[in-house]
Amino acid sequence: MSKAYFDAISDKGHVAPEFVFSPGTDRLKLESTAMLQQVAAMLDKHGKLKLRIEGHSDNVGSDQANQLLSEKRATAVKMALVEDYHIKADRLDAKGFGGTKPAFSNDTPEGRSSNWRVELVKM
Repeated sequence: MSKAYFDAISDKGHVAPEFVFSPGTDRLKLESTAMLQQVAAMLDKHGKLKLRIEGHSDNVGSDQANQLLSEKRATAVKMALVEDYHIKADRLDAKGFGGTKPAFSNDTPEGRSSNWRVELVKM
């Protein structure tokens, strides 16, 4: 799967692995382990690749709370890659965007759910 991530990043400049967090927190759930392993494998294989890890949210709740949580989630992914998979921190940047860059309509529950995402963007 790490090849698929690299291909997506090469072709589109970004990919959105399905990291899973405990609701309302920045704690990665165990279900995210496989995604983290795949991202780490991709980074190991492509030693010059640098990524910005972007956290995003929907438009429900306060802008400030969504911004903060999206930042914390992006940072949690970065820290997991650095601490658990020994990826050099200078290859990763973490940034939260809150609800400013929706990928889907916020008019449906499915769209809002999909807007809560973490994307990997080639730097």
